[in-house]
Amino acid sequence: MASKLLASPDHAPSAHPYFPDTVLYDQDGKPRRLYSDLLEDKVVVINMMYAMCTAICPDNTARLREVQTALMDRSGRDVFIYSITLRPELDSPAVLAEYARQFGVGKGWSFLTGSPKDIDLVRRKLGFYDTDPVADADIRNHTGVLRIGNVKLDRWMMMPNRSRASLVVRAIENIC
Repeated sequence: MASKLLASPDHAPSAHPYFPDTVLYDQDGKPRRLYSDLLEDKVVVINMMYAMCTAICPDNTARLREVQTALMDRSGRDVFIYSITLRPELDSPAVLAEYARQFGVGKGWSFLTGSPKDIDLVRRKLGFYDTDPVADADIRNHTGVLRIGNVKLDRWMMMPNRSRASLVVRAIENIC
């Protein structure tokens, strides 16, 4: 049954009324369902990025790496970090794996890609969009915020991606 669901991600049922169970692929090429694998009952920190970005993405990734370091063994156990590409047509799992390697990313942090249609659905469901369709269509205007959530408790917040690591860790602790 699971292979049948993976074969038709557009029609995959979701156990959540808001989040779809869309299939994304991590930096190792492993299929991961948005809700049932990545979000359900987890505390998450999510950002949008793309590997070829020369503007805010490298700084934001470096800052999230500081957050991961500050979380220590909580990363991958109590808190999961997800970076979702805005350029799925360019950011294959191999490209994302190299990007993660460059930043020394450890366990508990996944870089995710998928079909352009699925990435667009996910970013909109997570609130990473501009209500102005012209601004939203311009990749240079990609968001500089983090979505932090405790899915089990349905607690969500956003904060600037440029926030100090200590502030992000404090926000994570407050949402738990």
